Amino acid sequence: MKVGVLASGSGTNLQALLDAPDVEVVAVASDKPGARALARAAEAGVATGVFARDAFVSRAERDAAIADWLQEHGVGLVVLAGYMQLVSPGFLARFPHRVINVHPALLPAFPGLRAIEQAIDDGAKVTGVTVHFVDEGVDSGAIILQRALEIGDTTDPDELHDRLRPLEHELLPEAVRLIAAGRVSFDPANPRRVVIG
Repeated sequence: MKVGVLASGSGTNLQALLDAPDVEVVAVASDKPGARALARAAEAGVATGVFARDAFVSRAERDAAIADWLQEHGVGLVVLAGYMQLVSPGFLARFPHRVINVHPALLPAFPGLRAIEQAIDDGAKVTGVTVHFVDEGVDSGAIILQRALEIGDTTDPDELHDRLRPLEHELLPEAVRLIAAGRVSFDPANPRRVVIG
């Protein structure tokens, strides 16, 4: 399965996918022209595209352009890896049940921005990483994989994120492999529940 990645920042999760021998990343797009993720993709010989917000009249128009570009590259699965934009319903309709995201918390706890800070501020003892399908809500799609991490005495968000990154880098390629192998499905009795077969 050919994978397209949307990223806004440094691209460490993208790098984990690029380094996975059994994951085929064919296209990387960003809303930020200077994103390090684009350089990582170029260094790996992967096609890159920039879709800056101010270059389009609306989010729907931009997302349509991104979807067109990804489909031109034969993308079958879209991974949001540090992509700091919501995707439109029209985009999701182009890739039904084929858009996933990695989030630095144990969803449904601490969705949205500043998830790590939320966990620390709320005094949570455990947090973790979630890979989930993307729906029209904010971090509300069906959960594919999760892994927990004890927060301990950490109060520094950067330190905690450094501890969470290895989990992100393990779970994201694992989820891609499972989907590509056809091992991920939805429970007919509960569409919120993902079954790994």
